[in-house]
Amino acid sequence: MKYSILVLNGPNLNMLGMREPSIYGKETLPEMEENLRTLSREHGLGVTFFQSNHEGALIDRIQQSKNDVSGIIANLGGLTHTSIAIRDAFLSSGLPVLEVHVSNVAKRESFRQKNYLSDIAVGSISGFGILGYHLAFLAFLKLLPTPPP
Repeated sequence: MKYSILVLNGPNLNMLGMREPSIYGKETLPEMEENLRTLSREHGLGVTFFQSNHEGALIDRIQQSKNDVSGIIANLGGLTHTSIAIRDAFLSSGLPVLEVHVSNVAKRESFRQKNYLSDIAVGSISGFGILGYHLAFLAFLKLLPTPPP
């Protein structure tokens, strides 16, 4: 495949479907991943997944991604509001990043209003549950320089 997208998930996203379903929904991370695998096959765009509860592991994967993907769909979870180091890793990668949030963070607690990614991301999708990943994937089909074969 000519293009590939990394779907990067931060802390607690492995708990989707179990953690506060009234906020984050009942669908799980593996269900989202399977949906995107199906979508990727339909559109000829590769997809890989990485989730970690550890900031350093996420930074390592972002740095590695410069060599093996065309862009990143990122849901950093709580690190969205705290990690300058992850922001710097995205900037140094030179890759386009689409930010996804399962919940509508604009309607949440005030500490969630600080965001270290949105101003460097090419776009942000928030509040649509795991459908946000699907929407971000479709957006990459329009953002990449030429359509995948």
